[in-house]
Amino acid sequence: MTQRTSFLPNEAGDVQPVELQSGAFPDPAATPLEMLDVSDSRLFQQDAWYPYFERLRREDPVHYTPESPFGAYWSITKHADIMHVESHHEVFSSFPTIVIGDSPNDQYIANFISMDPPKHDQQRMTVAPVVAPRNLSKLEPEIRGHAADILDSLPDGGEVFDWVDRVSIELTTRMLATLFDFPFADRRKLTFWSDLSVGSPETTGADEGFSMEEARDGLNDMGMTFMNLWAERAAADPTDRHDLITMLAHGEDTKDMVTRPLEFLGNIMLLIVGGNDTTRNSISGGVMALNRFPEQYDKLRNDPSVIPNMVSEIIRWQTPVIHMRRTLKNDYEIRGKRMKAGERVVMWYVSGNRDEEVFDNADALDIARANARKHVSFGFGVHRCMGNRLAEMQLRVIWEEIMKRFSFIEVTGPEKRLKSNFIRGIRELPVRVHRH
Repeated sequence: MTQRTSFLPNEAGDVQPVELQSGAFPDPAATPLEMLDVSDSRLFQQDAWYPYFERLRREDPVHYTPESPFGAYWSITKHADIMHVESHHEVFSSFPTIVIGDSPNDQYIANFISMDPPKHDQQRMTVAPVVAPRNLSKLEPEIRGHAADILDSLPDGGEVFDWVDRVSIELTTRMLATLFDFPFADRRKLTFWSDLSVGSPETTGADEGFSMEEARDGLNDMGMTFMNLWAERAAADPTDRHDLITMLAHGEDTKDMVTRPLEFLGNIMLLIVGGNDTTRNSISGGVMALNRFPEQYDKLRNDPSVIPNMVSEIIRWQTPVIHMRRTLKNDYEIRGKRMKAGERVVMWYVSGNRDEEVFDNADALDIARANARKHVSFGFGVHRCMGNRLAEMQLRVIWEEIMKRFSFIEVTGPEKRLKSNFIRGIRELPVRVHRH
């Protein structure tokens, strides 16, 4: 089969040519601008998206794509413009969905991230206390204990294993089980349900390999399991209980949610995915990034106090949520582009986090980057990720515990990525660990 050249960053962060199969993607430089469509989920599965967004940021940062598998959409690719859209929720609505594609037959599973104020604020405020600073300080020793247990159980002697399964998924799933007070022995169900929930071919181009029957049965199992947990928690005294289900079951604005099954299911799915995908893919992405930029790994070994800032830089570099969509309530103009009411507007977080006007040498990992926290991975404004501090704490703790035990986590082969334009997921990452 013939091949052609595309471009990806090398270890120094420079863009270098790599070979892609002919016909896989249109040429990012030669394609007419009006035909450039960055919604193809294969771009992210093959990590080939960089030059497409670089061109849009340079030539057409507010870009209209008239035709795509998901319909027409606007692309917002610059950091400042993403912040602008996020700051004007009265114009850019999260309803009915925050993913690029519309749900088939307009069947939407409601949750508070796809709601606008005031209903969004009411439901979010009910569960926000679980990630309040006081509660996080109580959770940290438990996270550290899980991290230590997981890392101490890893194979020695040069054995290669899957970091995603053994560490990234295991830590985040244990934490989710804690937040939900979910039966610990069944915690891997939460991972399965999260994978079911991150999108479909129609909405995000996702392809997890689940049959329709597996997806239906899995979602039914999730619904029944959490209905039973809800009934149990609603009947119990909520005093001194701080799990998410108890908070929802007793919250003034959410206690009747169980009578609206699609909204109930939607919010459970949101909390599972929100507590899982960002953290798990940033844990894996951090290992990949430090292997790709070995001078940064040296910097970390020499000064582990850089870990808190490194966490922000890893979240910027990985950008676990690729995009967020809004729908225009009325006509609006950005950079001279007139957008019309009802049109979909897609904020590409992966592009905002590579904006050269904000981040020098943006494709490179720099764990001491002074403005790493300016990333847009958590969103901004009323929809800023509720669990951002919890995610940062989990990443900080796991890296503190890693550095106590290992001089090097060595990536031994290529990663396997999720096919999705919504979650920048890493499904497998073969590694071996080198202990001190």
